[in-house]
Amino acid sequence: MDNKGQMDGNMQDKDRNGGRDRKQMKISFNMSWLYILLIFGIIWMFFNQGGANPQKIEWEDVKEMVRAGDVKEITYVRNDFEGKVTVRPDRLEKYADKFGGSVPSKSPHFFFLVSSSFNAEEMFSALNDSLPESDRFKVVIENDSKMWSTILEWLLFPILLIVMWYFMFRGMNRNLGGGAGPGNIFAVGKSTGKLAEKTNMKVTFKDVAGLYGAKEEVMEIVDFLKNPQKYTALGGKIPKGALLVGPPGTGKTLLAKAVAGEANVPFFSISGSDFVEMFVGVGASRVRDLFRQAKEKAPCIVFIDEIDAVGRARSKNGGFSSNDERENTLNQLLTEMDGFDSNSGVIILAATNRADILDKALLRAGRFDRQIHVDLPDLKEREEIFNVHLRGLKLAKDFDVTFLAKHTPGFSGADIANVCNEAALTAARRNKPEIDRQDFLDSVDRIIGGLERKDKIITPEEKKSIAHHEAGHATVSWLLPYANPLFKVTIVPRGQSLGAAWYLPEERQLVTREQMYDEMCSLIGGRVAEEIVNGQPSTGALNDLERLTKMAYAMVTYYGMSDKVGTVSFYDSTGSRGFELGKPYSEKTAELIDSEVKDLIRTIHDRTRAILDEHKDGFLAIAALLLEKEVIFADDLERILGPRKGSKDSLMDAPEEEPGDAQKGQPVDPSDTTEAGEGQEKL
Repeated sequence: MDNKGQMDGNMQDKDRNGGRDRKQMKISFNMSWLYILLIFGIIWMFFNQGGANPQKIEWEDVKEMVRAGDVKEITYVRNDFEGKVTVRPDRLEKYADKFGGSVPSKSPHFFFLVSSSFNAEEMFSALNDSLPESDRFKVVIENDSKMWSTILEWLLFPILLIVMWYFMFRGMNRNLGGGAGPGNIFAVGKSTGKLAEKTNMKVTFKDVAGLYGAKEEVMEIVDFLKNPQKYTALGGKIPKGALLVGPPGTGKTLLAKAVAGEANVPFFSISGSDFVEMFVGVGASRVRDLFRQAKEKAPCIVFIDEIDAVGRARSKNGGFSSNDERENTLNQLLTEMDGFDSNSGVIILAATNRADILDKALLRAGRFDRQIHVDLPDLKEREEIFNVHLRGLKLAKDFDVTFLAKHTPGFSGADIANVCNEAALTAARRNKPEIDRQDFLDSVDRIIGGLERKDKIITPEEKKSIAHHEAGHATVSWLLPYANPLFKVTIVPRGQSLGAAWYLPEERQLVTREQMYDEMCSLIGGRVAEEIVNGQPSTGALNDLERLTKMAYAMVTYYGMSDKVGTVSFYDSTGSRGFELGKPYSEKTAELIDSEVKDLIRTIHDRTRAILDEHKDGFLAIAALLLEKEVIFADDLERILGPRKGSKDSLMDAPEEEPGDAQKGQPVDPSDTTEAGEGQEKL
């Protein structure tokens, strides 16, 4: 009874809701139905002009019908030289075969055509005189006026074209967001920038974790707009533009949103690709319209995301890899930013992760007065970013955010957001009420290494070779003081790798030669271990050898760490050398570089072989433990090999370098992991 009462109540609620919905329903008239009805009406006019379907006959046949007394009426049109014959109703049965066996219900029934010499009055009068009074037919002679039908034939098609053209450009105008009013067919050249109001922007600087230096410079730009007298009183000028430069996912667009949320000024946002169109002159027209709107709203901020789509360096060769439309758009952008006209009060913010390909004229002072570098977050910044993304998650009570920040070196803000989301999905997949540390560790493993492949078929010999390979990496990195600290070793297949050694790299700004030697020994440790145990290497060290070779060539050609080649660097920070077919050094120097790289790798190989031979018992014990557990951690290595030697602080003795060179010259990618089995996987 209770259930039934509940069901009845639900039904009543549904009826009440349905009644309320019916009351609120409004019938809206759509103009599209009117156009559809108009088209069908025109079609009906063409195909339903009168109900009769007369059959064509000759004049001699008409005379026979008249002599037989079957004709009731003949209508002759002079200007068409056409006659229309109506048969008496009681005689229609005689001509049923001409209409497919059925008798037509509407007249005229037949028509005939004659020449211009046909004298209708004489012919019809002679026929009627030869007939008895009862068989005579009625004669109607007229001139058909076709003025309106002719006008309709000439104007109908142009009118249809104009209507279709109007609605096509009206829809394009809506999609492009043209500012000239609805239905304006010329709005294709209008700016598609979106104007952000203060009430719609919810992101502020409080929502941007980390990014201390970048946030400070952007906040200064906001202060310029809020308090311009503070700076202009001393004779200073408000900067015209700022370029946000950094790797993908570091928060450049988020900073721009925070600017829109903090500044009490209009904020235009647009993408660089919105300027590039296949129509000639559209991009430049949109640039002009964007700055016209910005001048009207000044002071204001214009944000151009992914500016490299339109600001790419112009080609010197006009016939090779050039785009005139894109270059015209860039020229217009350069003129608007710092040209003859003044754009006072308009500040340009732009974001890109490919600043090296931007045109030099775009980066000069007066256009983008400052470049704000948004780098990957450090340990403290990662911890703050984790705290932002962990707000809505149900975490375990003993959860340690600092440990998680240490475990994710080289992760961007977008990567950290992905880790938090993946951890929540992992915990839900395991039916856990809370998210613990292991869920986050598994999410990091999945993001870096790929999905765990438990169903992959691996022979016992291959598994043993993989275990020795990873044990070689672990042993060498544990025994060398400058190698990256090891976190765990696994032989569980993930993604394209059959095993991996996971490290927690030190976040260094400068790297010495000795530190690079230790890193290279750690890279080749897996291949040397296979040579010791199996007597021959396998294809599993493909990724290790690739990274080892790149690092060795970087030491010789970029960092000047070769005695024979000398303290020279062939590194091109501008990227302009990519268009040159030749190398910046001679063939003799190229041979010397190759020789030095081979000697360096041979030295690294011999050093690694000596380390593994000296600690062979511990190395084999680690491999056996890997085969047993499949995953081991740093505690297991400490129990077998003893405590790890602390890293010597040799950075104090290193020569000082410029900050830009230190960032570009760092050879170690913190997110890299040593993988085994990549070559086997591809085979």
